[in-house]
Amino acid sequence: MPRTSKRTDAAASVSDAHVVVVGAGMVAHRFVESLRSRDPEGRWRVTVIGEEDRHPYDRVSLTSYFAGASADDLALQRSILDEDDRVRFIRGDAVARFDREARRVTTESGVSTAYDTLVLATGSYAAKLTVDGFDLTGCFVYRTLDDVEALRTFVDRRSVELGRPLRGTVIGGGLLGLEAAGALQGLDVRCTVVQSSDKLMSAQLDTRGADSLRRLIESRGIAVRTGSVTTRLDPDVRGNVRGLEFREGDYADTDVVVFTVGVRPRDQLARAAGVDVHPRGGVIIDAGCTTSDPRILAIGEVANFDGRAVGLVAPGYAMAEVAATRLLGSGATFPGYDDSTKLKLNGVDVASFGDALAQTPGALDVVYADPVAGVYKKLVLSDDAKTLLGGILVGDASAYGMLRPLLGGPLGADPAAYLMPEVTGDALANAELPDEALVCSCNSVTAGTIRCAVTDEGCTDVAGVKACTRAGAACGSCLPLVKKLVGTELARSGATLSTALCEHFTHSRAQLFDAVRVSGLGTFSAIIDRFGTGRGCDICKPVLASILSSLGHGHVLDGENATLQDTNDHVMANIQKDGSYSVVPRIAGGEITPEGLLVIGQVAKDFGLYTKITGGQRIDMFGARLEQLPEIWKRLVDAGFESGHAYGKSLRTVKSCVGSTWCRYGVQDSVGMAVQLELRYRGLRSPHKIKLGVSGCARECAEARGKDVGVIATEAGWNMYVGGNGGFTPRHAVLFAEGLDDAGLLQAIDRVLVYYIRTADRLQRTAPWLEDMGGGVEALRAVVFDDSLGIVEDLDAAMAQHVDAYEDEWKATLADPEKLRRFASFVNAPTTADPSLAYTSERGQARPATAQERENPRVLIAGTTLAVRR
Repeated sequence: MPRTSKRTDAAASVSDAHVVVVGAGMVAHRFVESLRSRDPEGRWRVTVIGEEDRHPYDRVSLTSYFAGASADDLALQRSILDEDDRVRFIRGDAVARFDREARRVTTESGVSTAYDTLVLATGSYAAKLTVDGFDLTGCFVYRTLDDVEALRTFVDRRSVELGRPLRGTVIGGGLLGLEAAGALQGLDVRCTVVQSSDKLMSAQLDTRGADSLRRLIESRGIAVRTGSVTTRLDPDVRGNVRGLEFREGDYADTDVVVFTVGVRPRDQLARAAGVDVHPRGGVIIDAGCTTSDPRILAIGEVANFDGRAVGLVAPGYAMAEVAATRLLGSGATFPGYDDSTKLKLNGVDVASFGDALAQTPGALDVVYADPVAGVYKKLVLSDDAKTLLGGILVGDASAYGMLRPLLGGPLGADPAAYLMPEVTGDALANAELPDEALVCSCNSVTAGTIRCAVTDEGCTDVAGVKACTRAGAACGSCLPLVKKLVGTELARSGATLSTALCEHFTHSRAQLFDAVRVSGLGTFSAIIDRFGTGRGCDICKPVLASILSSLGHGHVLDGENATLQDTNDHVMANIQKDGSYSVVPRIAGGEITPEGLLVIGQVAKDFGLYTKITGGQRIDMFGARLEQLPEIWKRLVDAGFESGHAYGKSLRTVKSCVGSTWCRYGVQDSVGMAVQLELRYRGLRSPHKIKLGVSGCARECAEARGKDVGVIATEAGWNMYVGGNGGFTPRHAVLFAEGLDDAGLLQAIDRVLVYYIRTADRLQRTAPWLEDMGGGVEALRAVVFDDSLGIVEDLDAAMAQHVDAYEDEWKATLADPEKLRRFASFVNAPTTADPSLAYTSERGQARPATAQERENPRVLIAGTTLAVRR
């Protein structure tokens, strides 16, 4: 029986204008929502008729059903259909026919409804291959909630019957096919995607993009077979699908088949009523979404505009807005199809937008490819390289939400800045983002929302915008771009973005550094008395601690300065998730003697520590308790090791290859240079961590161009690069100088690092620091080599002072009984182990026990060196 929402008679008397919507999918829902939100006077009554016995739902997110989402989770806003007195919703009853002359719609159950305007939003249906066996048990399409529910039920039942995981085949390697393959894999089905053309997503990707996608799909354990046409499906004795035969003559076993070979417009009602339908399918509409009958509109996948019927929801939404606007008496036209698509498959990031295949005459393309990382990016530009026409993003589609709104407009920046290796905040801010451009993908905050927060809500800083819009409230990686947008909007209004460090200091970090340096003050209390207000906070205290350390004002745990440190610096170790600490001795350049290895191994064994070789060519030891740190470090210091500063905002590592000492390709001694650099800059406190790399030849085995300062050997000397980093927004370092000798290289790095320490913002890496610098890398070269600011003697002196004054923090701590008193788990029981620590064994080493493992003492490691919970 059909279900109908109720509408009051009082509401019915407001107006006799009645629109009937045939179909209750996403596009129909959007149409009703748009019409009613802009029609407060109630000029239109609305009746929505849907054949599915459920509310409209998000069909685009069907794959999430296999990740635990329920039908209710996928449901679109219900209030527009259930609570609006001007809307009547009939569900579970398909329209059988409509009479154009009588302007009346009749459902299969016999319900007859008159209309003034009819809106066809019947969508499309999933096509199946017309091959023998296409209707066998175990063959499915992937279109509706009923389809996916039936698929999951079959897989669950059939896998029990066979007593093993099923083998599955998805026929069709387009967007929907890959999502279906991911869904099958989520049901523990070993899946193969069969594509008749020579590449996946052939409508959206070029050959190189498709090749990259294939590697990503196969790396997930999903097999891919391209250039294969299925000719027959074979049954078993009970009528279940058992295998497929291909045109090439080979055969593949399968237990379940999903067809994703395209969709066809559901235009049968229109055909039967004599409304013009395109020979290739779809109800023909004009730019106003009107059909050959002026009383009938068509929207979504059933509509054919300009000879095309497209199975994407975005154009359907655009049509829904046009249709609603027309009914409300305003002019609106459908701009044409936006074929932009984004693959929704965990672990596989793919997007395509605009003229992705560069079919526009004279189009140019800019490409970035990293086959090892599985990344392929392409931007298609106009023949003058200024206007964005389209793009392909495979392996990293993080820029999709930002680039798509720029279609048809100028990029406003070097196209390569959007691709290598990731979109930079600087490039985006300079591109004058349109309001609809996505800035914070975590919370779906657009550039327009941020601008409105400044102009309409009165937000004058990033914190205010964050509180108002939630931009940057999740991962925080968008905050640099948010800051730039806020600053730009404030500048337009005549205001400026505050550079104050915090509420206690009106100075920026760079200004405060100069104030402390010139005044010579050496304690936080003296500095805040002279330059600030209040008692300080968790922002300004660590910043002042770093500045004082940079200027050589004693040990980090000396006197008042000890109270300024954060948790890691406070105990000179990195705290871990379970409350224990890691111990990281310095291994300069990754070079270590066998005797050193034996010491580290024996310490780790005696204290039961988990050991791991890091990407920075060091050995981390995890699981040390607070009261164990001095004893561990005493043994390491006695063996000649010193602090690796893994806990500080300072130099971390200088990575190197083996260079000319051993490698047949090496042209210079990269290890020797790396050791020299690490010993020179060890303990150098800075606004953020610093990493260096030295490669002995152009093969770049030390990955120097991913470091804050990178050094690459050539026959002519050392090439120096600056401004690289990993993290949320990886950056390649840019070439700074070529052919430097050893002395010239050290001098250049000295000056760059000291200038960075003095002028960078709080927690600012070298890459954004360089981007924010007026004049960029050229300006930095002028400072370092041409002394454009007249400060190079001061920079050189500052580094010389650091080198001369360096002492190992842990060695000094071990010699000071007062400092050692800090290393106790409990004040009244300094040698007692923290009873909350518990460990279990994995791959022969101790790791923190999970909550469930803690409840089972049999899996915990017992002993005197590891605390266990009893």
